[in-house]
Amino acid sequence: MMRLNNIEYKKPFFKIGKELNDYLVKISRSIEIPLQYEDLLRYASLIPLEDFSGEPTLWNRCVYGPNEMDYLYAGLVEIYRLLISDGTKLDHLTVDGIDFCGYGNSKPFRIKILNQLNDNYDYYYVKKADASRVYGLELEHHFSPNKINYIYYKDTLIEEHIIGIPGDQFINEVKSGQRNINPVRLSKEFVKFNEQCFVRLLGDMRAYNYVVVVTQDFDQIQYRVRAIDFDQQSFEKRCRIYLPQFYIENAFYVQLIQNAIPLETIEQYKKEEKSLLRKRYLNDKYQIDSLIDVLKKDKISFDDNVENLKLELGKFHSSSAFLSCKNMGEVLETNIKVMLGL
Repeated sequence: MMRLNNIEYKKPFFKIGKELNDYLVKISRSIEIPLQYEDLLRYASLIPLEDFSGEPTLWNRCVYGPNEMDYLYAGLVEIYRLLISDGTKLDHLTVDGIDFCGYGNSKPFRIKILNQLNDNYDYYYVKKADASRVYGLELEHHFSPNKINYIYYKDTLIEEHIIGIPGDQFINEVKSGQRNINPVRLSKEFVKFNEQCFVRLLGDMRAYNYVVVVTQDFDQIQYRVRAIDFDQQSFEKRCRIYLPQFYIENAFYVQLIQNAIPLETIEQYKKEEKSLLRKRYLNDKYQIDSLIDVLKKDKISFDDNVENLKLELGKFHSSSAFLSCKNMGEVLETNIKVMLGL
């Protein structure tokens, strides 16, 4: 496994067109919400946030004027109710904080919702809507073992918080001796995650763009790697961008796999995961095909990226099926069919 990768330039936003909007309305992902992303940009000031160790983070706490707060907080609580249930009013919910991250493509707001009855809290995110990200969320919902909850309305995307330990933090905890791991189980999960990303062409899975979910199972520990960033869905022109194994940030996992399991076992895990992905596709075939049909009419990449990617994938898979692809939707469809034997 190589450990080299790079993304050449920042991905632009792609507006959600009529076909995708109609699809989202049809599957009840598009719901009217009381606030838009731009409403949260009217903060008066930002306060830098630190982590538990006192180190600076990429997040800043937003401070709003008194005239803004009542309106924003009421709207954000209503959005949370729509995200997790049917929107039924619950008086014990309140907003405990609004944080902003200016790093990355989506520049998200993180909303902290507090249950005043038991002091329990939850998070969700408000982001500027991007077609690439919506396609990524939908493909994750159908192809991964994890279901995704989100709302789209006009130019705003609402996403649930995905619970887990950020991949880079997880690596640091293991290296520093703070966390013990089962190397074989963790290696297996990363091999599976690598296949999941490659089949559905999800790029930029560097360690800080996914989380590791740790679950105690009797006397063993189980792991699951979950993507949390979907901006680079079917955009880049290089084949290796869609393989997490090639990122230097994931070198820890690559080395772990090489030391923990033999090549024959790696191939076994890859076959097992592709078998599961094939079953998921067949179970949701109608909706996945409908989504890809929408993507075929859409534009979420550059023509040069499409041409280069289809050549690289054709060479990688030793398949001429990619040569006739005219857009990224057709490239994705062909990659799914070739890898899953459909």
